[in-house]
Amino acid sequence: MLRTLRILPRLALMYFRSQMEYRGAFWIDRIAQVITYASSFAVIWILADRFGSIAGWNWSELALLFSFHLLGYSLGACMSFTQMRQLEEAVRLGTLDTLLTKPISPWAYMVFSGLNPGYTGHALLGIGMMAWSLSIVAVPWSIGWVAYFVAALLSAAMVTGATLTVIGATALIWTRSNHLYSLFFGFWELSRYPLNIFPTAIQATMLSFVPLGFMASVPVAVLLGKPVPILGDWAGPAALLAGPFFVALAMWHWRYALDRYQGAGG
Repeated sequence: MLRTLRILPRLALMYFRSQMEYRGAFWIDRIAQVITYASSFAVIWILADRFGSIAGWNWSELALLFSFHLLGYSLGACMSFTQMRQLEEAVRLGTLDTLLTKPISPWAYMVFSGLNPGYTGHALLGIGMMAWSLSIVAVPWSIGWVAYFVAALLSAAMVTGATLTVIGATALIWTRSNHLYSLFFGFWELSRYPLNIFPTAIQATMLSFVPLGFMASVPVAVLLGKPVPILGDWAGPAALLAGPFFVALAMWHWRYALDRYQGAGG
């Protein structure tokens, strides 16, 4: 166990060094990411400025929502998206079979050997916008508020990683699962906005089967003292418990799928 724990940071460092081999291209790509997301946020700023608010959320509150969403996503996706998206190809080509012979957990090896520094741009933009929004939004600063904020952000990252892991692990059963990422990112786009702007059916879906409402809308609404549809007074603890719950579900699904993996030959 201790030997495995010593290996994991080395795997992450090796991948990081490989990504930084062409530093110019790496940072240009990060700058492009910042510009792309900033452009998307600018559109929402124009709408909020034109109409005053969106479903009772003003621009500074929306900026906190967007930054929380982006930072939570970057923390969760750096440990899951690229790794799980590549799993389908590993299953199809049979290279996963080689990984299963290694004296280390396949999940741990995949995650840490592919720990993606490419989300640096997401994190930088998220932190910058979050700092600006927190300086403007009226929040009841206290130790409890800060502790809840940090815990909710970690829970949001866990929801992201768990959802992406479930999608990737499905390839162990179906051979193909990457088409499900289109569904994920469809709801991911919706999860940037306050939950109360959507019909009840979509709200229920984003709080259960596709739990991306917990990425930002629910925790930020709790932090700002805004009502949360469906959950009501349970929204606060639900935002903290969502991460651990869906991580446990993802772990169960991974083991279930791995037990039923039959190799590239079927």
